[in-house]
Amino acid sequence: MLLPLGVTVWNAAHAGAAVAAALLWRPLTGFLLLNTLRLIACAVLSTGLLGTALAWAVERTDLPGKRRWAILAVVPLAIPPFITSYAWVSLSPALENFWGALLVVTVAYYPLVYLPVAAALREMDPALEETARSLGLSPTNMFVRIILPQLRPALLGGVLLVALDVLVEFGAFALLRFRTFTTAIYGAYRAGFSGAEPALLAMVLLLLCIACLTAEFFVRGRARYGRLGRGARRRAQNYPLGRWRLPVQAAFLAWTTLTIGVPLGMILYWLAQPGDAATAPVAASFAAVAGAAWSSVYLGAAGAALTMALALPLGVLAARYEGRLVTALERSAYLAQSIPGIVVALALVSLTVHALRPLYESTTLLVAAYAVLFLPLALVSVRAALTQAQPALEEAGRSLGLGRAAVLMRISLPLAAPGLGAAAALVFIAVTTELTATLLLAPIGTQTLATQIWADTSTLAFAAAAPYAAVMAVMSMAASWLLAGRFGAASVFAAVGTV
Repeated sequence: MLLPLGVTVWNAAHAGAAVAAALLWRPLTGFLLLNTLRLIACAVLSTGLLGTALAWAVERTDLPGKRRWAILAVVPLAIPPFITSYAWVSLSPALENFWGALLVVTVAYYPLVYLPVAAALREMDPALEETARSLGLSPTNMFVRIILPQLRPALLGGVLLVALDVLVEFGAFALLRFRTFTTAIYGAYRAGFSGAEPALLAMVLLLLCIACLTAEFFVRGRARYGRLGRGARRRAQNYPLGRWRLPVQAAFLAWTTLTIGVPLGMILYWLAQPGDAATAPVAASFAAVAGAAWSSVYLGAAGAALTMALALPLGVLAARYEGRLVTALERSAYLAQSIPGIVVALALVSLTVHALRPLYESTTLLVAAYAVLFLPLALVSVRAALTQAQPALEEAGRSLGLGRAAVLMRISLPLAAPGLGAAAALVFIAVTTELTATLLLAPIGTQTLATQIWADTSTLAFAAAAPYAAVMAVMSMAASWLLAGRFGAASVFAAVGTV
């Protein structure tokens, strides 16, 4: 898991001080840094405000149809960001700028704030609010002084995820032609320049990721909010909307149209257009879409299998054993979460070109990249599932003469099967919608739904990309729906807890 990070640091260190200074002190680097930082700042602000406002309306008001709005508020997480970008840029090329990028990341990532804030509001002790009301605090003062401080851990965790996702996003910005470090790294690699340039830009990107993690840690502080007495578990009282009921419902409807209606509507619009997709025979078009869909499913299954094979022993160690070595192994795996996909892909390209030539542009290398990228996602669910399995049953098995391997296969894994299935399904969804590593590492001739959408949209062939976008949207949303129905709704968004 740490190999891509080591290769990147090695390549950057061997560039030399003069080369590094010449590359990093260019006006281009400053331009990319300004673009990235102002986009992160604005995205954190917009998603923080929207996510908190939507969570408050759903969890703490008498909004009609709250269950329906709660489901619709998280549906955008099942739509890959570059599908959202495809829809908006095909709607208007005028969005190929900073404001278009901000719109796309806000629409795609605000559920990362909504989910933890909604959970925090749902579980919050209402006694403090009741006491504040009895002491005469107005609703506004009570929110600022009582509720908002208790939301700080959830809110900061959500906006941290947004910041990290904005930092590592590639497909959405490439389609919008908005330049960030990820698009610049990809451009330098494709242009065939020295390997020092992408490595040095990747180091800047890594430092920005570490800066985001550090800033969130210090801003969050060590404050904890929880009930000290036993008390009784109960829900907080809902606040009446009164005359604001219709405006709030209208706002929810408008936002749902922007987040779900526009992406799905534009896909349907381009499907109906006699554009590039209609120039080839129907059978050939169907065969191309079916082939790309099969490649996505095949790679998704292979990536999920390898990732689970790596996550299972780590999960068993983390859930059943203690010690510095176990902690170091687990933390090393989670460290991969801070490595952007394009950095992982470029490091593996460099490694295979110089040391493991037979693996260059092979399916094996691509699946290994998926395992590096999504092991933290699987490990979270695997560890949680094994932790919830009752150790007493394992001890009973040992007392009846079963060895450790037999206890694992006959007792522990069957008990943890739902959580393991959820982990595999999450990784499968992540792999089938992954773009960056697939673009750089896929064998020649391999086309997935994601790469084909990117290729067609890059040439403004929106109608040609529509069938692939439609299949990907259906696959992603159907997989999320089945995952929620089979393993519980919370499983779909378990990735929120990874960082």
